[in-house]
Amino acid sequence: MKRPRDSRPWARVAIKKISQLVKHELHTYLEPHGQTHLLAHWDALAPHEQQQLAKQIHEIDFPLMARLHRQGGAGVDWTELAQRAEPPPAYRLNGEGRTCSLEDVRRPGEVALSAGKIGVILVAGGQGSRLGFDHPKGMFPIGPISGASLFQVLFEKVIARSRRHGVRIPLYLMTSSATHEQTIEYLREHNHFGLSADDVKIFCQGTMPAVDLRTGRLLLEEKGKIFKNPDGHGGMLAALAKSGGLADARRRGIEQFFYCQIDNPLVSMCDPEFLGYHLIAGADVSTQVVAKRDLRDKVGNVAIIDGRMQVIEYSDLNPLSDEIVGRKTSDGKPVFWAGSIAVHVFDRTFLERMSDHAEGLAFHAAKKAVPHVDVSGQRIEPEQPNAIKFERFIFDLLPAARNGIVVEVDESLAFAPLKNASTEKTDTKETVQGARMAVERAWLRSADVRIGDQVPIEISPLFAQDADDVKKQSGRLPKAIDRSTYLTPDALSP
Repeated sequence: MKRPRDSRPWARVAIKKISQLVKHELHTYLEPHGQTHLLAHWDALAPHEQQQLAKQIHEIDFPLMARLHRQGGAGVDWTELAQRAEPPPAYRLNGEGRTCSLEDVRRPGEVALSAGKIGVILVAGGQGSRLGFDHPKGMFPIGPISGASLFQVLFEKVIARSRRHGVRIPLYLMTSSATHEQTIEYLREHNHFGLSADDVKIFCQGTMPAVDLRTGRLLLEEKGKIFKNPDGHGGMLAALAKSGGLADARRRGIEQFFYCQIDNPLVSMCDPEFLGYHLIAGADVSTQVVAKRDLRDKVGNVAIIDGRMQVIEYSDLNPLSDEIVGRKTSDGKPVFWAGSIAVHVFDRTFLERMSDHAEGLAFHAAKKAVPHVDVSGQRIEPEQPNAIKFERFIFDLLPAARNGIVVEVDESLAFAPLKNASTEKTDTKETVQGARMAVERAWLRSADVRIGDQVPIEISPLFAQDADDVKKQSGRLPKAIDRSTYLTPDALSP
């Protein structure tokens, strides 16, 4: 009996020939763009790795990357733009801009919530790498006593608002390619912290290559993989539309989206007052701001330029001269007083209108240290910026709004972002927990509960969302709290 002929050597030869043909085609495609170095390790890649690299190459807009490198981003003259800026008209904490009582402001927000017209967009694409936390930032344990994650805190805030108004508030959660699968698994393991799985719509933002700072050449993360970073929170709109999220919101009767980011556990979720200002003004977009403590605070700067509301990112404004950054109006008020805290309300119809133009949002450039593999195969771990990353920002939708408003909030009550490791001075786990405990101690004191400034306290959003909620439960509260206490719905006897 004859042994079957071994065809494997012939198969290997055929595969190699196909590999070389594909390599030649890609080389011809890349050569006009000066990007042939992406094929430096082609011959060492397995067939599936070659397929992945070829797919990545064909997905990239190389003329766009070349233009962005030449311009260093969107090519905006920030000096000229900042010199034309004017302070935004705003509803201020001191009552400036408001023509009715706060009760009258809140009423339309309460009505919209009770009618089920409000949805939430939560942006959670970031990793916790700056925190020394090798997971999605939303998984970071921020509860000062419970260790509750950022996801748990913000999900419970959505649940609490839903229960107060007797409706289901859908949550549209944006992840990134780096966090998507782990986020899905984590939320599934924790049963979405009590939210119905049908009310949690998870979608993934897009990505964008980085380029070498000097040459404009794309970087290889691995021998067969081009380095890409998330395309910024400005990628939210395109990703939400592509995922079917906008269509889902329309089907549910959602008319406004409350938008926030995962790193701010102090956010007042679906705040009726903020929603009320938005609805009374008939705005396309509303944005919360804080009064900047320092003109070079690392927050976006909300301003009016040529009659349109815009945000100049701190990375674009702060390098400018003191004269420009410190500009004042004729009556001596700072032009750049309003710092954006990335909390907005968007009309659904506005996002639908803008979704056709989502890919046209400007890119912002940031110089970063990006590890990569060079053409020799050596792993490079730069200590200084060697590359430019490009991101879109969601606030670049603001100039397209037919009507946009600004609402000032108290930073100590509404904004405590978690961004830095504990070795830094601000925006750390310790400062965030301290800010939250200070707010919650004040809630308890408003209900005549005695509590010292050093007593650890944590109030679950399911127990109370604000001082009024705490006062409503004053009959269940002790007269004094003198030890570490975590208040949950089951923590106290009826």
